[in-house]
Amino acid sequence: MQVGLIHIATAQSGDLVSIAQCAETIGFDSLWIPEHPVIPLGKITPYPFGGDLPEHYGRWLDPFIALTVVATVTKKLKLITGICLLPERETLITAKAIASLDYVSGGRVELGIGAGWLKEETAVMGADFLTRWQRMREMTEAMRRLWTQTAPSYSGKHVNFPPLRCEPKPVQPGGPPFLLGGHGEKALQRIARSYDGWCPIVAGPDTYAAEAAQLREMMVAAGRDPTTLVLCPFVDPADGKLSDATLKAYRDAGVTRIVLFSQAMTDSIADGTAMSWMEKNANLVERAKLL
Repeated sequence: MQVGLIHIATAQSGDLVSIAQCAETIGFDSLWIPEHPVIPLGKITPYPFGGDLPEHYGRWLDPFIALTVVATVTKKLKLITGICLLPERETLITAKAIASLDYVSGGRVELGIGAGWLKEETAVMGADFLTRWQRMREMTEAMRRLWTQTAPSYSGKHVNFPPLRCEPKPVQPGGPPFLLGGHGEKALQRIARSYDGWCPIVAGPDTYAAEAAQLREMMVAAGRDPTTLVLCPFVDPADGKLSDATLKAYRDAGVTRIVLFSQAMTDSIADGTAMSWMEKNANLVERAKLL
């Protein structure tokens, strides 16, 4: 089983080149960089994890710029958005950026995606919060056409463009996979219908295993092959002390990669402690690979 790392890339989080190279040397298989393009000032939607919105949310780097830097100084590290707020983006430019990054990196891109929880941010970025999930589905459908067809076009409620030329194509056949970061029954339904994998924040392996089994059944019902499902839960590493039994439980649930995440960890990484967090969890990376 592989291990990925969430990295909160800010102007204060340290040298991104050194961090990326260290992650690859230690053996992390992927670096996940999240997105919040803006944080509106004033009264906003309550933070879903409780308490106040962490200050660093307002200073994140653009994930595709940051991942391009990572691509130029690594050879194997997967480049993943964790997560990209697709409804807040324009379809054609985003598809072009993703295809370009996949091309220059030799096919190393994956896309953790979500529709967003911060209503005020969605609105200021020009999207309708109430229809954001539908917009995201249309965007991913349109992107797959842009990445695979010679004269792609798309006609939907939110995304529309006539036949056009869009190159370069991604290195990966069909384009990078879309991994949804949502929770609950509706999220599972959306994945079964439209997406390639699931990357939620989880509390432990037991509930996740049950939901993953349910998701596979839903994929079969939708006429899709459940063996293609990519499972990448965000897991608290417990300061590198996550037990072998817990790692095995995730493996037995069909997980191919866990992504190290905790609120305390991300708050700290945003201010420059990525190196120490990677060193603290190096043993976990090695133990997971032996499973």
